[in-house]
Amino acid sequence: MADVTQGKTNIPADETPGDAASFRSGLRKNLAGLAASIALTLVAFWVAGTSAVWGPGIPILLAALAIGQMGVHLVFFLHISSGPEGINNILALAFGVFVVGLVVFGSLIIMANLNTGMVPTDALMRMQR
Repeated sequence: MADVTQGKTNIPADETPGDAASFRSGLRKNLAGLAASIALTLVAFWVAGTSAVWGPGIPILLAALAIGQMGVHLVFFLHISSGPEGINNILALAFGVFVVGLVVFGSLIIMANLNTGMVPTDALMRMQR
């Protein structure tokens, strides 16, 4: 275990970075993330193919499972945490989500407005004659 004293990290000689114990703990975390990802994927396929779930609730349940899947990937594979070293990663992720949302919803608004401004097909055919 590392000892932190006055801002310095002292690593004992028997626990060097990259040793077998840290490899096993990292492998254990990755396997836990893989198991959670597989479980969430299998549940999503089961929800989509079964009649045991109320029909209108299926999209909501699939969205919740997708958000859970994103959380598993962020925590287990991208190592996003709320610790002091993860704050910049969280802010960068939040900014990326904001930009993607802005582009997607802005594009949907633009396409909806373009659709309302289009000339109906029958009027367009009369103009071509």
